[in-house]
Amino acid sequence: MIKKTYFLACASAATLFFGSCGSKRKAKVEPERPNIVFILADDMGYGDIQALNSSSRIPTPNLNALSEGGATFTDAHTNSSVCTPTRYGVLTGRYCWRGRLKRGVINGYGKPVIEEGRETVASYLKTQGYKTGIVGKWHLGLEFDRQPEAKEGSANYGKPGAINYDKPLKRTPNDWGFDESYIISASLDFPPYIYIKDRLATELPTDKQEKLTAPTYMRAGEKAPSFNPEETLDHLLGKAQTFIKESAKGEKPFFLYFPITAPHKPVMPHKRFRGTTGLGHYADFVSQVDWTIGELNRTLKEAGVEDNTLVVYTSDNGSFMYSYDTAEQPVDNVADSSKLWFHPGSHRANHVFRGTKADIWEGGHRVPFLVRWPDKIKNGVIVDSTVCLTDLFATVVDITGGKLADNAGEDSFSFYSLLEEKQLEEARPPVIHHSIGGMFAIRDGKWKLVLGSGSGGRQKPRGKNFEKPYALYDMEADISERKNLIDVYPEVAERLEKKCLEIKEIGSKKKTLEAGI
Repeated sequence: MIKKTYFLACASAATLFFGSCGSKRKAKVEPERPNIVFILADDMGYGDIQALNSSSRIPTPNLNALSEGGATFTDAHTNSSVCTPTRYGVLTGRYCWRGRLKRGVINGYGKPVIEEGRETVASYLKTQGYKTGIVGKWHLGLEFDRQPEAKEGSANYGKPGAINYDKPLKRTPNDWGFDESYIISASLDFPPYIYIKDRLATELPTDKQEKLTAPTYMRAGEKAPSFNPEETLDHLLGKAQTFIKESAKGEKPFFLYFPITAPHKPVMPHKRFRGTTGLGHYADFVSQVDWTIGELNRTLKEAGVEDNTLVVYTSDNGSFMYSYDTAEQPVDNVADSSKLWFHPGSHRANHVFRGTKADIWEGGHRVPFLVRWPDKIKNGVIVDSTVCLTDLFATVVDITGGKLADNAGEDSFSFYSLLEEKQLEEARPPVIHHSIGGMFAIRDGKWKLVLGSGSGGRQKPRGKNFEKPYALYDMEADISERKNLIDVYPEVAERLEKKCLEIKEIGSKKKTLEAGI
């Protein structure tokens, strides 16, 4: 572990460096206008970064440097343990289950999940004079131009009409505040395999992608002739660098949302990286992600905007790589890259946390969260306060001196005071976790209550939502969630269950604060 200056949880010594974990603050003398770059990795585990996992042998020098040069949050969580709902929460500051998507994810043809007219981080920043852009994986739904549905009585009646790829899309990220948009529609294993610039496909999908099996997993579907998944990460990096270079020349501050496509399946590290770690293709892919971040930071420096740019690096959920002991699985990813697991002696993608992507356990939603802003943040600080990715919205509102509307960012609470060395003004309400199967958990201080009888995701036992007995964990004493204390502290479980259900039903940050939750 890289040596750092330590600050404790929000309720204690963090007040010396951070101050309030809540969103309400006294008026600032002058708002800040930093450039903002939010990098969202796809399926990178907490244990994939050496700065967070001292036993990792995967080289991550650029992410280590990002950690050393700013603040490292050790208790950061996604609002869901899978991608679509997490991305909804990042941009809207709202738990996705408050909307129509109650579980799972959408595919590459799915309709928009963000409601029409809902304010996002991007649309808010536009009102503050920012130039806004997205480069990368959207996975929040698009509206393609389609041919009319077949008439009643025909063989295709009731099926959606074919997509007119040569016509502009009706709804894209441009409808939710982004001036510029260069995206793929969903994860890199979902068709259609095309790039979309603003409202137009850059190339028609006249080819077909054949189905590939793990670890290079891709679903069969439409594909543009030049679309090459092995080149995608480099291609998106180039577009992001162009956005930074061009934006740095202008008078406006800029916001770049850079949701990258790796190390999510298909596990296809570029040939430059294959075999470089000696730990299998997954590790090689993590190494490529690290290089990508280094190149982006180099671009910020060369453009002369590094010091006044707030860079956030995190992931949309935990890693999909399982951890098995040697007796159970004799061959792992190091020896055979088709195996989607590691022996603990090889690597722990999700560190010491129980579970994996999709689960309600910590491995599903505790993620790396690194923040650098040279003009504002001291070097090498570790923050133990609990935060959630929904908190981005309220934080940028706080930074820019604006006001969050009552009907926006319902589950977003600013951590900006963590950068101002202020005293606490109010504590952040409990964080709600959510699994792919719709299972809930609540985190309040050291206590975590799972409102279900299993993982709610992929690892066994999967259990059922709201089926008792529930599980209560002391996250200070039992970070790996091995000892269920519900029979020892039934009163704690009862209190947390009540809080979780209240937050679930209240649906408003204002009402939540008024209720004293």
